[in-house]
Amino acid sequence: MTDNVQPLAGQRRVLILEQVRARGGVRVTELVRDLGVSDMTVRRDLDALARRGLVQKVHGGAVRIEAPATGEPGFETKARWELPAKEAIARTAAALVPPGSAVGLSAGTTTYAVARHLRAVEGLTVVTNSLRIAELLEQPDEDGTPATATVIRTGGVRTPSDALVGPVADQAIRSLHVNVLILGCHGLSAETGLTTPNLAEAETNRAFLRSARRVVVVADRTKWDAVGLASFATLGEVDVLVTDDALPAEQRAAAAELVGELIVAS
Repeated sequence: MTDNVQPLAGQRRVLILEQVRARGGVRVTELVRDLGVSDMTVRRDLDALARRGLVQKVHGGAVRIEAPATGEPGFETKARWELPAKEAIARTAAALVPPGSAVGLSAGTTTYAVARHLRAVEGLTVVTNSLRIAELLEQPDEDGTPATATVIRTGGVRTPSDALVGPVADQAIRSLHVNVLILGCHGLSAETGLTTPNLAEAETNRAFLRSARRVVVVADRTKWDAVGLASFATLGEVDVLVTDDALPAEQRAAAAELVGELIVAS
């Protein structure tokens, strides 16, 4: 806002709703900056919009309501969220993958960030249900050097977040075995475990989990206590959780008690 003039509550909520509908989702921190009001004021506005059924509140912000069972922002919307945290997490997670290994990569914007770093790791075989990740890993370098990873696409039906899911994807994954699985999620908590708003994607993620010797989950602080429609794993099934250093101490302690190893990327 300009000239230090703050909009009235009704005006703010119209502006917030316009942003949610245009972008698919908004963050509280962005609205505080753009509207020039307090964090508490923004949260009250989001509560009011959610009570009217106009937005769906998630941890750290709100998203557009698509449908009760599958409402999720698209890839381009989520790719703009928490960029510094995703980059730190991706760099740290990629360092856990040894050269020459078989790697599973689930779909998502954080796993996509991991894939960018995996381009530098030699001799990988990558199994993925993400069209975006497959295309990224198959592209030659800027100097024309061919990509080194062997990419296996699972096939399946495409979701709004560009995941391939469904029986075809599940069957392909069940027939394979990977050394390391890099797995994203919509939300995670001690009570609900790892969740997604897409039922078919939950089943595909379960297939991935059964195929992996080691499970590495990548999730920034905004995913904690966010809950999607379907759970697909408990935190006890996670060998390594990589998150960012803005995750509060209480949540860090809760996560550390349940996962095999907690790594905080800075």
